[in-house]
Amino acid sequence: MDFAPKPSVEEFRASIRRFIADHLTAEMVERAHRTGTFHDWDFHRTLAATGVIAEGMAGPGRATGRDPLELYVLFDELGLAGAPFYGLANAMLVAGIIEQIGSDFHIREVLPKFHSGEAIAALGYSEPGSGSDVAAAATRAERVPGHPGDEAVWLVNGQKMFTTLVHEAGYVILLTRTDPDLPKHRGLTMFLVPMDLPGIDFQAIETMGGDRTNITYFTDVHLPDRWRLGEVNGGWDVMKVALAYERGVFGNMNQGVTLLRRFAEWARTAERSDGTRLIDDPGVRRRLARIAVDNEITGLLALRPALLASQGRLPTTEGSVAKLFASEAYNRAAEACQEMAGTAGLLSPVRGDGGDWGFVDLAARDAPVTAIYGGTSEIQRNNIAEHRLGLPRAR
Repeated sequence: MDFAPKPSVEEFRASIRRFIADHLTAEMVERAHRTGTFHDWDFHRTLAATGVIAEGMAGPGRATGRDPLELYVLFDELGLAGAPFYGLANAMLVAGIIEQIGSDFHIREVLPKFHSGEAIAALGYSEPGSGSDVAAAATRAERVPGHPGDEAVWLVNGQKMFTTLVHEAGYVILLTRTDPDLPKHRGLTMFLVPMDLPGIDFQAIETMGGDRTNITYFTDVHLPDRWRLGEVNGGWDVMKVALAYERGVFGNMNQGVTLLRRFAEWARTAERSDGTRLIDDPGVRRRLARIAVDNEITGLLALRPALLASQGRLPTTEGSVAKLFASEAYNRAAEACQEMAGTAGLLSPVRGDGGDWGFVDLAARDAPVTAIYGGTSEIQRNNIAEHRLGLPRAR
């Protein structure tokens, strides 16, 4: 089997590396970590100007678009460089949904704002009472009686948790309950909601990994029907597309690579009490080798959904497999590095003239979060068990 990447993919990787070298600054990275907001408008708009969002992704329902293998490379390189790219991922995800199932209104009035980098979106899936079980959404959208011939209006009430970047976003893609009498997967409808509508508010939440996320409140929000995405009570069909790409092509799964590189570099100079270098300990090298193996497996698993998407297929289960292994491996790596570092692994992140410190502690706090966002590890296991292994539902 030939694992060599296509020449076009490698050319694209080289172009992204040049872009990062030319446009990503240390100040952008530092500001993202200091504020917890992993989005920078200057970097985002400059990248959007290259056409990377407008070119989109080839896939089901679209004849043209950038090869998903190239998008895998894009987010792989951005992640390795520590670039604040969360807004880009959200914008490309929502733009892709609009391109596939959006109305003429969405394509004419909204899509150009995503393509140009003028706007980004937040993801309104999870709720305080249901977490990763997004199909249990209770945020209600009810039709408001009106005059015959008028555009239908929906009244939206509820809360969404983990709406990252909603404080920067122009829109939130919102999963709502429109028919409580139907089975939970069938009574859902998706909307694209402008954030400037009356009745929307949000509150910041700081995570232990250093990211800022938000809880967003919808109180008697009057939403015209033109903002609906897909069919009434067909929101789960939209959701499946969004989750497949979020857990696959758009997923950031290379945190373990960055951690290994930084730890190995530090271990070459770190001395123990007996004067020997940490890297000279055979036990340390053995554990680092284990992390390297896990990183290699993660990379191959992450390539699988990108490859399927490049063939026009929807990588549902493959995205879950990659996301599950990547987050679990990163947790193992962070725990191992903190044990090997000893007291140095407990230092809080501080940046100064002496360099960037505390990366082990930061990884130890960031790793558990990766097993939650994008669907918890338990949700991924259920998805794999039911849809790939054919096991009965456990609930």
